[in-house]
Parts: sequence; structure tokens; C-alpha cells
Amino acid sequence: MSDLAGIRFFTSPPTVVLSVALVAATAAVCLLAWRRSGWSAAQGCLEALRLAIACVVGLLLNQPEWVERRPPEGLPVVAVLHDASRSMDTADVPAAGGLARRRDAIADVTTTAFWQPLADRFEVVVEPISAPPASGTDLAAPLADAARRFRRLRALVLASDGDWTAGSPPVEAAAGLVEAGVPVLAVAVGSDTRLPDVDLASLDCPTVGVVGKPVRIPFTLTSSLPGERVARVRLAVSTGESLRREVRLPAMGTVTDWFFWTPPDVGDVTVTVTVEPLDGELVPDNNERTAPLTVRKETLRVLVVESVPRWEYRYLRNALVRDPGVEVSCLLFQPDLPRRGGGGSDYIDRFPAGLDELSIYDVVFLGDVGIGPGQLTLEDCRLLAGLVEYQASGLVFMPGWRGEQATLAGTPLEDLCPVVLDDARPGGVATAAPRRLTLTETGRTSLLTKLADSTAENLAVWESLPGVQWHGPVLRAKAGSEVLAVHEDEANEYGRIPLLVTRSYGSGKVLYMATDGAWRWRKGVEDRYHYRFWGQVVRWMAYRRNMARGERLSLSFTPEQPQAGRTLSFDARVADATGAPVTFGEVAARITAPSGAVETVRFVPPAGEGEWGVFAGTYLPREPGRHEAVLACRETGDTLEASFFVQGSTAEGIGRPARPEVLAEIALATGGRVVSPETIEGLITSLEALPDPPEELRRLRLWSHPLAAALVVGLLGLFWVGRKWQGLL
Repeated sequence: MSDLAGIRFFTSPPTVVLSVALVAATAAVCLLAWRRSGWSAAQGCLEALRLAIACVVGLLLNQPEWVERRPPEGLPVVAVLHDASRSMDTADVPAAGGLARRRDAIADVTTTAFWQPLADRFEVVVEPISAPPASGTDLAAPLADAARRFRRLRALVLASDGDWTAGSPPVEAAAGLVEAGVPVLAVAVGSDTRLPDVDLASLDCPTVGVVGKPVRIPFTLTSSLPGERVARVRLAVSTGESLRREVRLPAMGTVTDWFFWTPPDVGDVTVTVTVEPLDGELVPDNNERTAPLTVRKETLRVLVVESVPRWEYRYLRNALVRDPGVEVSCLLFQPDLPRRGGGGSDYIDRFPAGLDELSIYDVVFLGDVGIGPGQLTLEDCRLLAGLVEYQASGLVFMPGWRGEQATLAGTPLEDLCPVVLDDARPGGVATAAPRRLTLTETGRTSLLTKLADSTAENLAVWESLPGVQWHGPVLRAKAGSEVLAVHEDEANEYGRIPLLVTRSYGSGKVLYMATDGAWRWRKGVEDRYHYRFWGQVVRWMAYRRNMARGERLSLSFTPEQPQAGRTLSFDARVADATGAPVTFGEVAARITAPSGAVETVRFVPPAGEGEWGVFAGTYLPREPGRHEAVLACRETGDTLEASFFVQGSTAEGIGRPARPEVLAEIALATGGRVVSPETIEGLITSLEALPDPPEELRRLRLWSHPLAAALVVGLLGLFWVGRKWQGLL
């Protein structure tokens, strides 16, 4: 029952003046009409009705409303949101007999029995804040949605460690609660300092290995233990093999080490690295990581095109020929010779005539050659560019002192080149003394430049390599390229001259090697670094092309290490029974997630590029783990089975320090408070002390109500009938 009710008018000077004028004018008209009728009783009733209509309209012009104040319907709501993410498994809360997990320390507030004393005044809703396997904890979204989801929200209890790793800052999302007058009572759990712990921070296992070739599996350990320790690390392969090693951990430091494992056979395996718990370590739950590895029997097809057989070409050819996983074809455009140079079984006598001949190559090395008689044609350049962009092959530019590559300007290969060339010096630049290649920050972490296993040792190797006395005509790197190495001291207005530059182009990769002195790296060490460098180049550039390959179907994807929640781009290459690219057709992949969920991805050819037999599609993985894919082409009837491993987010993990300052900031902004797990009983007292919610103000707009309009229309109708009855119409 309302304790305050009545009609309220929302007037303004214009509406008041208009209403008074309307009533006064109508009254004058009514009086004159009544007098003209000789003061007839019937006419008097009719004029009284006219005046009543004017009064009703005058009242409605001043917006009358029926206003009531009532207690809210139903009990006010207290929302209890408790963090159920992975970081809550960290055991760093003091408890009887040791340390308890964070989620166990707040277990009481997650039960309805704890909130039973509030049952008479509040409706308590308890919900978890859980992070999907693929993402971190988002504290902002639940806070922002609370006021919208709970119409009678009176207070919000947030039990968490404050460790948010996704979404916007939680304090920004609390703005809606501030406007609604909803305080946040926060239960801060967890230690804000890292406990004594050894964390297996990363496992950088390569995604592909080769049968019979050692695979380097690096890992990183971080320690928050006060003294130096020796950690025992074990590598376990799903095939049953196991390796062990001991790693010396500095106090409060980080160390990177690695295993070497030689795959005995082809197949998909998983490798697991485990660190045995050390004395004094309080968080053993982050001592293990697993990664997938696909083992293949490798045969890469490489084409080397050169003009004069300079030293760089000779040693490069030797390195590739002696690599058991590489099949080499060489083509020499030697000037002043009636026929192509060469004579070994790996030489070809002409450039591949069409796409069907060229598409067999995974990597093409383009030496000191260009456009002209006896060299490349514009059609050759177009096919090479398409091979990289649509067939996921790699292209290596290796300029020489003849400057033939300058003639590639204006051809499709100019767009692929990752550097801008100096037209004034097409023959490059020679120096009197040797100068070394200096790694950039990007180059220090690149697979291409890893000539030693540890970062420090790798830098020492590059500093010890013999220098070069010539480099290509490079002005600067193009936007979007990655500079791996620069000249030791030569620079221009753009900075130091880039000598080793890479970029992605379409589905393939391009490398610009702006020197022909890599063969000098053999000095004193023979093939140790020279062979390793070019072997890494070939495999890195051919990796995407050989992710999954059948007789007439192949499948590649980007990025090469998929993350759950991030879009994955697929490229499928389809050929018919003759090996010619399929220019149109129905291509689709059926992808099965680890949970068994199935999704079909349909592929379409890039606009205007059907001749390359390439079809593209996208897929959004929502679960971490191994996904199985079956690629099929309806026209050819071929299928290809493949798999890929989706990584889960490592942004949030066990052992990270809690962030109570985040919860304190939210509570301060909303007028709430922060309590610890030891004092959670105080939450009941704080909530009981909250004042009752204000009465709800309810308004019934009479001036716009349908009944008001019906009343006016009815009175006008009655007035019209009366005038008709009086014979005035």
C-alpha cells in the first residue's frame, strides 16, 4: 500500500497561460451562447459540457501524473562472484598445517549456507567467474554485467586473487556499479609476493622434426628460491623414450637449457618436460609442460638459379647437395656460352616452363640474375611471384657484383623483395677490410640466425665469424620486413645497412641475403656454421608448404603455432590427376576439436587468382589441444588427413603473485571494503548494516494514457449528439 500518492502536475509558464486562456475563452463563448438561447436549461447543460471539455484539455496540457512511492517488489539482491580460474589453484594461503589453495581459502563464501543469516533481507546469488581454457581471467565483464543482470542489485561480493589477464581494467568496469550505488565488498586471497618456487616458464619445442635428425627442445626455468640449486629435468616422449639432465639454477634467476632428441620414426608425438620438485619449493604445480611434435621423412626440392658460378654459389650448392633431406636442381645462366652451364646430374638446362614444372620446388635461390636475353623472362618472374604468394614456397634473393637483380625493377618480383635497392649503385659496395654482420634484437631470437644453442654462445659465434668485403645495393628495409642482421659500421640516412632481411609474402616467405661472403664462415671450422645456416634457411622457408602434404592436396596454416581464441588462416593447394592446379571446385575441411565438436570450413579461391589452385579458409579454434582435419575436394575426389595442435593461453598460471591492489581499487571506487579470508565473517555484518533500498517511485502518465484520450473523444461525441438533439447542426 502506498504511503504517499496523488496527482502531480508538470507545468510550465506557456502551458499554464495556454490552459487559462483556453478555459476563459470557452467560458465566454458558453455564456454568450446560453444567453442567446434565452437561458434555456437544455442549452445550459450543453454549454456546461463544452466548458467541461475545455477544462479537461487544459488539465492534460499541464501533464498530470499519478505518483506513488512503494517499497521495492521482492528482496534486494546480493551477487557473490568468486574467482574459479586456474590461478586460484596456487597454494599460498597460510592455513593449519601448511598452505592452502586460494580457492579453498574462499570456499565458505561459495556456499549458500554461509549466506543463510541474510535470507530474510536479501536474495543471495552465488556464481563463479571462470576462465575458458583458451583465455585468461576477465574480471571486468562480470562487474559490468552485474547491474544489468540483477535488477534489484544492492551489493556485490567479489572473492578473487585480483589476477586479471584478459579484458579491460576491472576498475573501469566498476563505473556502472558506482552509478547504481552498489558497493563492492572484496575478499582478497593469495600472497602478493612470489613464494619459493621453480617454474617451467616455457617449452619452445619445434612443431616439426625430421626422422634421424636431432631435434633441439629448449626450455626455460625461473627460480624464486633464495639459493643456487640443481634441478633435475626429465623429457618424456609419448613413444616411451625418456631423457634426463641436471640444470644449475641461480638464486632468484632464470636459466635456459635444452634436450636433443632424435626421432626414430615418422608420426605425431607429444613431448613432456618435467622438473622434479626441489626442497623448499612450495608451488610444484607449474613444473610440467607438454608440446606436440610432428615427425616427417623430409625431402625438400630446391632450385638454385645463378649466372656466374661465384664462390658463394659453389659452397651453397655443396651444402645443399650434401644435405640428405634436400634434392637440388641448379641452373646457370653463364654469359658468353652457347648453352647452359653445369654438368652434374643436379643441373637443368632451362628454367621451368610452366606452373606445373615450377610448383614442385619448395625453395628457390635467385642469384645474380635478372631480366634479359639468356636469363629470366617477365613470365618467369610472374610465375616465381605466384609460387611464393599462392604456393607457400620460399624465395631467397642473393645479389652479386654484376648487379643483374637491378633489372628486376618493374617486374612482379620487385614487390616481393623485402628491401629498397639503391639504383645509383646496382653493383653493390665493396670495402677494403672485412666487416661483420651484426645481429639485431629480432635476429638474436630468430631460428635462421641460431648458429649455437644458447643466446650468449650464439652472439659470440656471430662476433667471431669472418667478415665480408662486399654487400648489395641496399638503401633500407621495406615496411613489414624483419631485419635480422645489419652491417657492422656502414650506415646511411635510414640507419645501418640491412644485410639479412626477411618478410612474409602471401602464404610464402622471402629472404634477402645482401652479401656473398657466407662461404667465408667456413674458415677454421669447415662446414660447422655454413651448413647449419643454409639448412635452417631451407627448412624455415619450406615449413608452411609442407605442414600437411599429400599426392595432390596440401594444407598449410598461419600462424604456425595456433592459439585458442585466435583466428587460424588455412591455405589449401589442389591439383588434378595430371598435376595441373585445379582452378575451381568445392573444397572443404572437416575439423574435429579435442572435445569432439565438429566444424566444417569451406574454402574459396582468392579473387582473380584461380590459376594457382589455391583455396583459402579461416577457422576459430576455441579449445586447446590436438585438432584433426580432413581436407577434401569434391571435383577430384581426393582427401587429406592432417592434424594441428592448438596452444592454450599461458598468460595466467599457477604460482603468480596475487594482486590485492586491484580489488582495493574497485572497493574504494564503489564505496565498499576489502576483507581477508580470515575475516570473511565480517561480510555478514557489513551487509546487514546496509540501509534498506529506497522506495521505488512509480508514475502513471495520465496526460498520455489511452483512457484520457478516450475520455476527450467521448465528451466530444456527447457534445456533438447534444447539439444535434438541439437542432444546431
